[in-house]
Amino acid sequence: MYSSEFSEEKDRADATSITLTDEKGRSLECYVEHSLSVDDQEYVLLLPIDSPIEIFAWQDEGNEEEAVLVEDDETIDRIFSTAQAVLSEQNLIIKNTAYALTVVGELPPEEESEIFTLEIEDEEAELEPEQLQLLASFYHDDQEYAVYTPLDPLLFFARITTTGKPELLSPEEFRKVQPLLEEHLFNQVE
Repeated sequence: MYSSEFSEEKDRADATSITLTDEKGRSLECYVEHSLSVDDQEYVLLLPIDSPIEIFAWQDEGNEEEAVLVEDDETIDRIFSTAQAVLSEQNLIIKNTAYALTVVGELPPEEESEIFTLEIEDEEAELEPEQLQLLASFYHDDQEYAVYTPLDPLLFFARITTTGKPELLSPEEFRKVQPLLEEHLFNQVE
């Protein structure tokens, strides 16, 4: 999964959609933002239909608090019903979908005071900080959690297999085709 500034505001009623499925059988419905064929291989840039969210646990680190992304399924399963109850107060329904948690419903408007900037440390790549908007916070077993949605679109890159199913690219595969994808997208923007 990759965050990117490539996004188009367009009428989604006639957009093509594809379902990604993970190894646990969970699915994620996505719009096909772009399609590209390279050496007889079709690649697609996908945008989830529902809004992605991330849940962070706040940890005390001396004098500062640190946000730690909750990624393990066991913790997500344990706090899921509490997160659902809190989000339902905003008419949002949380879904444990493939590759990302999502919510269905209208997100609140952006408020500067509710934006959290996450500095991403990666030794291999220089990544831009990610900006997230707070949707809700809650406690579960004396641990504080916060639910955020990214301000930039969450995009997935996949190849279409010979059976017609989408398969996410590994980071290594993505690095190989990234220049071609960027060139294609840049040419479409012009």
